[in-house]
Amino acid sequence: MQVLAVLKWILTFLFLGPICVLIIIWISCSPLWPLLALYMVWLVSDRKTPERGGRKSVWMSKWTIWKHFRDYFPVRLHKTAELDPQQNYILGYHPHGIMSIGAFCNFGTDSTEFSQLFPGLKTYLTTLAGNFKVPFYRDYLLAAGMCSVTHSSIDYLLSHHGTGNAVVIVVGGSAEALHCNRQSHILTLKNRKGFVKKALIHGSSLVPVYSFGENEVLHQCHFAVGSWKKSLQQMFQHWVGFAPCIFYGQGFFSSTSKGILPFRKPINTVVGKPIPLPRVQKPSEEQIQKYHALYVGSLLELFNTHKERFGLQKSDSLILL
Repeated sequence: MQVLAVLKWILTFLFLGPICVLIIIWISCSPLWPLLALYMVWLVSDRKTPERGGRKSVWMSKWTIWKHFRDYFPVRLHKTAELDPQQNYILGYHPHGIMSIGAFCNFGTDSTEFSQLFPGLKTYLTTLAGNFKVPFYRDYLLAAGMCSVTHSSIDYLLSHHGTGNAVVIVVGGSAEALHCNRQSHILTLKNRKGFVKKALIHGSSLVPVYSFGENEVLHQCHFAVGSWKKSLQQMFQHWVGFAPCIFYGQGFFSSTSKGILPFRKPINTVVGKPIPLPRVQKPSEEQIQKYHALYVGSLLELFNTHKERFGLQKSDSLILL
């Protein structure tokens, strides 16, 4: 059941979008095209939902399949401090890894009992706006609790739902995915300051989150800088918004063979202490830099405090790009 749960998620991640496109093409050429036309009319009226809090299905987040998914690795969520439900938060998730498995399992489902560890908080896992452009696929993502990571979406989440909102942003994004390496810990963070600005504008607290093991569940094929393969990845990232990573895991029947199943490596997600920020309508660059530095310092402290507990060496350190 664990293998099937993970296989289902991997296939959904890789192929559901293209499959939805093929289904749309087929329906448009079939006698069922009026149904597609009605869906498209409805889609126009629903186009802003990804930027207006989404449409999370609590029922879907509690599917039993997610518990099998969790136990495959396993994925565990660790709390280091209380998060007051009378406040709003931006949770910076690190590292991106290949597929951000820990982010989805912990904040897109309730399989690791986030709602019990942090009662009164509602999570919003954000992803690229382009993921919501594909009909049908967008509805699956919305049901899974995902929202767009655009400026207007973050503003809405932090200002239209009262308090107790936890917006989860995978800060490094697709650029960080290209650096995913099980032997080093590289984060794209030095120039990622937009989330700090948003937190200041809305007076929301920043919370660093680090998933130990995220980079180890899938291995990436790295290409030499300057090679046509690397250039193609970078061009794709520039124009489309994400970079296609060539990766492999273990086989379906054997952990020693290569395949698309992730390796059974534990993912331990540690939620750090909140960093209170003042509400500043128009934060200056100095203010953004100040709280960005505080966030980076808190993240480094979180990593160094827990790294040996979760299998890393004392000499291991974060590399910030």
